Amino acid sequence: MTSTETDGGRRAIRTRRPRAKILPEHARAHNRSLVLQSLFHGGAMSRADLARETALTRVTISDLVSELIADGFVAEQGVREASGPGKPAILVDLARDGHRIVGLDLSGSESFTGAVLTLDGDIVARHDIAVPAEPGGILEAVIGLARVLIADAHAPVLGVGVGTPGVVDDAGVVLAAPGLGWEHLDLSGILGDALGVPVLVANDANAAVLAEHTFGGAGDDIILVKVGRGVGAGLLTGGEPLRGARSAAGEIGHVTVGTDGGPVCACGKIGCLEAWLSIPSLSSRIDSGAVADREGLLRDAGERLGIALAPIVGALDLSEVVLSGPSELLDGTLASAAAETVRTRTLATFHDELQVRMTEQGQDIVLRGAAVMVLSGRLGVS
Repeated sequence: MTSTETDGGRRAIRTRRPRAKILPEHARAHNRSLVLQSLFHGGAMSRADLARETALTRVTISDLVSELIADGFVAEQGVREASGPGKPAILVDLARDGHRIVGLDLSGSESFTGAVLTLDGDIVARHDIAVPAEPGGILEAVIGLARVLIADAHAPVLGVGVGTPGVVDDAGVVLAAPGLGWEHLDLSGILGDALGVPVLVANDANAAVLAEHTFGGAGDDIILVKVGRGVGAGLLTGGEPLRGARSAAGEIGHVTVGTDGGPVCACGKIGCLEAWLSIPSLSSRIDSGAVADREGLLRDAGERLGIALAPIVGALDLSEVVLSGPSELLDGTLASAAAETVRTRTLATFHDELQVRMTEQGQDIVLRGAAVMVLSGRLGVS
């Protein structure tokens, strides 16, 4: 799968995670990514360490490191403490303070959130704005928020990553986001032209699953279910994002779960997963019921989620389900019911130990996923 970078009107497609040597005509950019990936995850090491780690020659490593130092992405960190005879090795590392990343999370119903992040995904500045009442003002508000964040970066901005509701294609075009009033909107291109920096755009759940993989320790074959005013999912198979033929993979909110009717969904159908599980819908049913009904309602919602997830887990042989949303509703009873339902509806030999858990990244997961998008698209690091 690929990330798309917008820079000066041109778009270059790059793979998320380099794994081995490739064709000579692509080798230099790929090998740069190998070096940066090794330093991102492994920390400071010598040029000889990098040669062993990447299987590149020492001459190639020396040339690449010199180039990356000149570009401001790598810095020398001093010498390693001597442990034997010979000249101590000079350590190099990612220049983690040399650049900043701007992330935008447009998934909120009342406010949009933006942050300035380090290359390690740590948030150093944050700004929120209210969602404009009129859809026509949303785009300008997003551009204004991004400009404020860039001005607050106090370092060169590597790029802007955006997690937005809706269906987003590989080029950063929002094909459909009804809640924002967007249809076939080239958000990546518009922001890139307005801001003068590379911009990458993805669905918010797809951004979130990248954060869970890079910063949350998740495996390579997972589904992350993001529950808020709607329900969406991000998928990784073999460590790579799964987008689908129409960029709509993970749109599970309008899958009908059960044949027993249910609440009317905003899309007009009866019994969609979103109608059972979205936070407004679930909270409303809990608030209107007796206190004793709470556990039953959560269990039922978890079972409905499990019904939707079982064929996905079975077909893709996923190892983990991660939930993102209010932990007071999703963790515990609901998560346990979802896990049990998936296990009973899939081949037990393979999925009996399936884990359904909450993310530990809280409300910042989309912002951190936006940072991963930029790291991947600009540096080949994830």
